[in-house]
Amino acid sequence: MHPILFQIGPFKLHSYGLMVFLGFAFGVWLGTVRARKVGIPPAKVMDLTMWILIGSMVGARLMYVLFHLDEFKGRLLDIISPIQSDGTIGIAGLVVLGGVIFAVPAAWWYLKKQNIPFLKMMDVMVPSLAFGMVIGRIGCTLNGCCFGLPTDLPWGITFPENCYAGSVFPHQSIHPTQIYTIIYCAVIGTILLLRSPHKRFEGELFYLFFLLYGPARYLNETVRYYRTSMILFHIGDYRMTISMLISITITIIAIILLYKGYRSARGRNVKG
Repeated sequence: MHPILFQIGPFKLHSYGLMVFLGFAFGVWLGTVRARKVGIPPAKVMDLTMWILIGSMVGARLMYVLFHLDEFKGRLLDIISPIQSDGTIGIAGLVVLGGVIFAVPAAWWYLKKQNIPFLKMMDVMVPSLAFGMVIGRIGCTLNGCCFGLPTDLPWGITFPENCYAGSVFPHQSIHPTQIYTIIYCAVIGTILLLRSPHKRFEGELFYLFFLLYGPARYLNETVRYYRTSMILFHIGDYRMTISMLISITITIIAIILLYKGYRSARGRNVKG
């Protein structure tokens, strides 16, 4: 466990923040490589990534704050300030799905201004999203956040008590939900790259990502620990979290859009 890689005075280099940065860096590199193949200038990928970064950070932070308001009582400035009230530097507390939701309209706005087809660019960039999540969740593993519920399964992990996971479940084996995410996002990213040369319409890879990610994220949520503020309701032992609801929603939307896309592509082939 290495939530803080090193500290110089009040400055702390958090492993989570570093991995998020590396995830974006890798995503930019992969995006530029793929953009060249479809005739999109790599510089546009760099500019788009900045807007995606802004949108995703705002969305991820906003969703976290909305469901953890009690953490910020008496220190509301810590919501946006890079220098926290306790003197530490950096902002902790992000929700990945919130970032994805806000990144999409930010990307649409930029691409519309640049007259670049939105779905074409999203097909270019969506593998970067999948592999970026892989790297980001490595940071979660090092940080001891986004962890699971107790388990007797042989691959359960016991976290030290000096991290969030270990403080909630001290000396208990818990589901490594961070590693589950690393695995299924790596699989999704690989599927998207393999499908890319054979896609049948613009937006197919973009929709396919959400079709694959939604159910995987939903299943992961069933064994993930959440504070009460993130749980919408209980029915017996079943609980519905905000992330589960979003996962269901994006899956349904992806199914509809893929169906329409394949149907339209089939119609064009028949006419041809």
